[in-house]
Amino acid sequence: MIAIIDYGAGNIQSVLKAFKHIGCEAFVTRNRDEILSSDGAVLPGVGSFGDTMDALTAYDIKDTVIEYVKSGKPFLGICLGLQLLFPGSEESPGTEGLGIFRGKITKIPPGDGLKIPHIGWNSIKIKKGSRLFKGIEGEPYVYFVHSYFLTAEDREIAAAQTNYGVVIDAAVESGNTFATQFHPEKSGETGLRILKNFADIVNG
Repeated sequence: MIAIIDYGAGNIQSVLKAFKHIGCEAFVTRNRDEILSSDGAVLPGVGSFGDTMDALTAYDIKDTVIEYVKSGKPFLGICLGLQLLFPGSEESPGTEGLGIFRGKITKIPPGDGLKIPHIGWNSIKIKKGSRLFKGIEGEPYVYFVHSYFLTAEDREIAAAQTNYGVVIDAAVESGNTFATQFHPEKSGETGLRILKNFADIVNG
């Protein structure tokens, strides 16, 4: 059973529907015991870095997420849920993130007529051997909505990249911890395959 962590993010129901579409049992919760006892957990994300960290703290979820990730159980962050795994973001100076990984979250620089936020489909280059992208060939297109982007300090965890004026780490993967800057629940068959891969990891 996969717990979708509820702190009020707008994309929670679409993530839940996507898991149900692929036949995976999932439920929405902010209960500490339910999260920690789940077989897998997902942290969706929509909104600002600072407001979301405030919400995680207000709902007493922050330490639960950190404890869950450190347990080694399969965990998936989506969009802002990727950025929150890092120490902080240029979007919200002074706000501490979850600090699971090291890296910089900075604003996508304007240039060459690029619109900010980066909204829409873009191709990604996948790191060979990634479990999250198992069976996905070539440079598939996935759906992005973001103004800030990750540059991971540890290059080994970067599982996929895209380019939008700058090189963006579009996914990270380390042990059983995974995260995507894009929205797999909005990324068609490729996105569903990614969620299915995560569900398969959860199910062993």
